[in-house]
Amino acid sequence: MSAGAYNPPCGGLPGQTALMTGRAVFTEAYAVIPHGVMSDIVTSLLPGWEGTRAWILARPLSGFAETFAQYLMEVAPGGGSETPEPEAQAQGVLFVVAGTASLTLDGARHALRPGSYAYLSPGAAWSLRNDGDGPVRFHWIRKAYQPAAGLDAPPSFVTHESAVEPTGMVGTDGAWATTRFVGSDDLRHDMHVNIVSLRPGASIPFEETHVMEHGLFVLEGKAVYRLNRDWVEVAAGDFMWLRAFCPQACYAGGPGPFRYLLYKDVNRHPALAPRGLGR
Repeated sequence: MSAGAYNPPCGGLPGQTALMTGRAVFTEAYAVIPHGVMSDIVTSLLPGWEGTRAWILARPLSGFAETFAQYLMEVAPGGGSETPEPEAQAQGVLFVVAGTASLTLDGARHALRPGSYAYLSPGAAWSLRNDGDGPVRFHWIRKAYQPAAGLDAPPSFVTHESAVEPTGMVGTDGAWATTRFVGSDDLRHDMHVNIVSLRPGASIPFEETHVMEHGLFVLEGKAVYRLNRDWVEVAAGDFMWLRAFCPQACYAGGPGPFRYLLYKDVNRHPALAPRGLGR
């Protein structure tokens, strides 16, 4: 994967002659936020961050997707934060899609570049600074860690996509594969953030319907995605937000690979009372 191929730049505004008709949709089961609506006027500024703006793509929302928040961050040269995480119980994942930055994590410095992946354990001490000449863009996925009896919280780590061998789905000869940054059987982790890849013409050939909710950011390529009752065309830079049990399937449209960054909640019992009650 080339360093510039993760997703197109965001920002700017369409001209006054542009049509308003687009592909954005929000339903009872899913949302699609296309690349074209990630303009300058929908960004957020965050306390504790300098020279930074964020497209907040997902947030816990009662009655919809409830476990995570996902930001596409853009940090200007010299910008960053010494106090990035406002909630002590939050864990996070950073995945860099453009530019370079310096991450200090539990006292160790890490140089981040496109394809870099960092897991931030709950309570980890970390900071980030853009020490490059251009903006750095990265995904920041946050989830409140859900402890489980007999299990410690997983440690923080930093790696790169190129250091992780994709695992092909059974019977697909690698046409449908997943880059797993943590082991599926590591019960310390209550969320997975992976990269799913499909070769041109490959498919997810059945309507997955499951308890895990999803955030899917398209890194490369295009596809037609089945979301609940609808077929939706998506391409690099688009984001999909799927409620638990939303049926989903996919055809990769080519001519190149179709790849997306995938969040899902895993490895915990469903709470039998509203969060914060009956505990």
